[in-house]
Formats: sequence, C-alpha cells, structure tokens
Amino acid sequence: MGVSSSFSAVSGALVALLLAGTPAFAVHAKDRHTVRKTHNAHYRHVVWNPVLRAPTGSQLRQNEEIDRLQLPRIADDTQLEELERNQELIEVQETKALHISPVIQTNKRYLRPWANQFLVDMSDAYYTRFHVPLQLNSAVRTMEQQYKLRFHNSNAAPETGETASSHLAGITMDLAKRGLGRLQHEFVVDYLKNLRDQGLVEAIEERRTHCFHVMVSDRYTGWREIRQVTQSIIPE
Repeated sequence: MGVSSSFSAVSGALVALLLAGTPAFAVHAKDRHTVRKTHNAHYRHVVWNPVLRAPTGSQLRQNEEIDRLQLPRIADDTQLEELERNQELIEVQETKALHISPVIQTNKRYLRPWANQFLVDMSDAYYTRFHVPLQLNSAVRTMEQQYKLRFHNSNAAPETGETASSHLAGITMDLAKRGLGRLQHEFVVDYLKNLRDQGLVEAIEERRTHCFHVMVSDRYTGWREIRQVTQSIIPE
C-alpha cells in the first residue's frame, strides 16, 4: 500500500471515529440541558403561600390604626429623641429571652409601651419553649431612615402616604426568621396567628427580608389584662 493510500485510510478512520462520537456527545449535552431546565422549572413553580401572608389592604389597615391612635409618623432623630425623653417610646431591653440585632442603632431600639409589652411576652413564651432567645431585627424608624432604607430594600414601604411604613409610629417590629427550625417557625406562626385572628396584631411573614413583620394594636393591653385575670381565676 502506498503512502497516499495509508494516509487516506488513517484519515477515513479518524473521520469515522469523530462522526461516531458526535451523536453520543450531542445526546449527552441535550440530556444535561434538559435536566438543568427541569431543575430550574421546579424552583420557578414553587408557590410562596405562608399562613401569615400579606393580605390585601394590610398597609392601609396599619395606617388606619395609627390614625385611630392619633400617633405621629416620626420625621427625624430630633422628634424621636423627644418621644423617648417623654417615655412615649419605651426602650427595648435585651434579656435571656430576647436578642437585639446589633444592626439596630441604639436610639432606634424603642417601641410604644404596648408593643414593647407584646415583645416581652412573646419572647418569654418562646424562650420557655425552646430555651433560646427570639431576635429583634427592627423597631421604631424615622421617615428619614425609611427614605434611605428604600434605596437598598425594594420591599420597604414608603415613608409617606396612606401605605407608609407603620415602623414610623413605633408600634411595629421585625422578628428574625432566618435560622429558625421547623418547630420554632411553627411556634412563631401559631403565636402570631392567634393574636392576628383576634385583631390584636397585623402579622406578615416576609419572604425577601426573612422576617416576621408585626404591628401591635393598643388593644393588646386590655386583652392581656383580661387574660391575666382569667388565668388567676382559672389556671391553665
């Protein structure tokens, strides 16, 4: 066999080998693409449907509650500090049952008295059940702070208008959701749902910010007093 014939034979064998391998690779690549597409589709179709989802008109109701109580939307730190000096806002205290996120500025660790009492009660109940503290991620805010927050948090409510953030009145807090186990998460949801169903709180489990947004009505004070009297007469 001549050199030319040998070269042709080798070339033909290489071409045949490449052609034989191409379909297998193509099928393999297609399979990978199909698996990846199916995997992504699975996550795209997961429905966010928490028990404490934001109902229609929630922000409006929160602002209606603020108006009923005739509370101001706190404009800036000067107004905030005046309310703190007058004890219209109570400082939230860190305890074994409640951890305050270091992200919260010292002068923003305040709430209206009834909201603060709710936080104490809930954190104590949570600690009694799990022996770890509940975490507070946010409390009172000023309009100035809320305005800045919206630049990096698309989920944040506006600082003005009928759907303004209820944090501005000091009756709202955010409780951490990240890191909760299944039983801990269920406890928080059940606790808040019970009070929400009685019209004492407006509670929302937020997805993007990994927290529970809780606005507390001043009606909580009367409900709490009645409950304490009832429990003293008929212990649980």
